[in-house]
Amino acid sequence: MVMAANLRKTLITDGNMRRGFASAAKLLKSQPAKIYSLTAVGESIAAKGFLRPHKSYTPPADAADRIRSVASSLQLKGDKIGDLSEKFKFLSACFQELKHGVPNSQVHELNTISDVIIFYETSVDTTVPLDALKRVELPENLHIQYEYLRFNPETDTKFNGQTAFPKSSTLVTGLKYRGKYEGNEAKRSWP
Repeated sequence: MVMAANLRKTLITDGNMRRGFASAAKLLKSQPAKIYSLTAVGESIAAKGFLRPHKSYTPPADAADRIRSVASSLQLKGDKIGDLSEKFKFLSACFQELKHGVPNSQVHELNTISDVIIFYETSVDTTVPLDALKRVELPENLHIQYEYLRFNPETDTKFNGQTAFPKSSTLVTGLKYRGKYEGNEAKRSWP
């Protein structure tokens, strides 16, 4: 008897789910679909490109010749890379030769030897955009404060420790800045 009750509840739930999925499908059909191309996603990631786990890479002048020599040593025929094992051997040999690996997210894009040459001739810059601004000559009316100051009512004497945001706490959440900046817990009059 207990099993039948559980089975009945499962069937009702399943029916509700089917009706829910059907209404969601109708809703999706009525709305225009957003189409994101792979290049748009790549451009988005490139725009956010700081703090990525990639190593910086400056391509050597003879990168194309070295890749072609690797291809000839593996006896690759033509420009097209054959099956996956051949692709793995070729990319592994290129890694050994140039000391720069292909990220997993880009392996599917490398289908020909020309694609691999283009990849290995592209430099990788891992500089954070804020640090890149330090090397650029800025206009006279623009100043970027790289070492900023944080207000702490207990240690700052300006304005006698009065803050413009009395109920706001200053939290330091990053591991990098915990030792550099001190957080502040605001005093609250009401829990």
